[in-house]
Amino acid sequence: MKKIVVATKNKGKIREMMSAFEGLDVELIPLSAFGELPDAVEDAETFEENALIKARFYMEKTGEACLADDSGLEVDALGGAPGVYSARFSGYHADDASNNEKLLSELRRVGKKESPAAYRCVLAFVDTDGKECTADGVCSGTIKPVPRGEGGFGYDPYFYVEENKTMAELTLDEKDKISHRGEALRGMAEILKNCLG
Repeated sequence: MKKIVVATKNKGKIREMMSAFEGLDVELIPLSAFGELPDAVEDAETFEENALIKARFYMEKTGEACLADDSGLEVDALGGAPGVYSARFSGYHADDASNNEKLLSELRRVGKKESPAAYRCVLAFVDTDGKECTADGVCSGTIKPVPRGEGGFGYDPYFYVEENKTMAELTLDEKDKISHRGEALRGMAEILKNCLG
């Protein structure tokens, strides 16, 4: 069985990965199993580069194969922002509320109430033998100023995937079928099946 460290402290992401890799001969180990580790410095311009930086960093730190992701929101009216800065859009100590506030104020600044947008996710796998591969996923929608739904996290309450339904209103199963992370995970599951087969 292949041990793979998942480079996240987000329990929701780990749950999603376990579900996507069911049936693969892998054991997913959360980063927390290695005690206090420093944060990887994600200073690249693209999701793919950041995911690879993170996967390489934690593979070195743990001595195990590593899977990392970088994902975020790209809003057309804001020229693709917040992009790789999605998690810290409103500053270094940002949280969901302050990021959403900043998103809406940036849309107002450019004279828009809503805008087409896309969630993007890139997953990177780095093995101890130096093998690297990535898989990506995209989910298109519209950012609107009225939040709906209690589920999800981040920008989900403002990200409308249908006329009247946000990402935050979907069940986990519904979200998995259409989400950027779900698509990237399915792609990575295929890659790992071939890689580890």
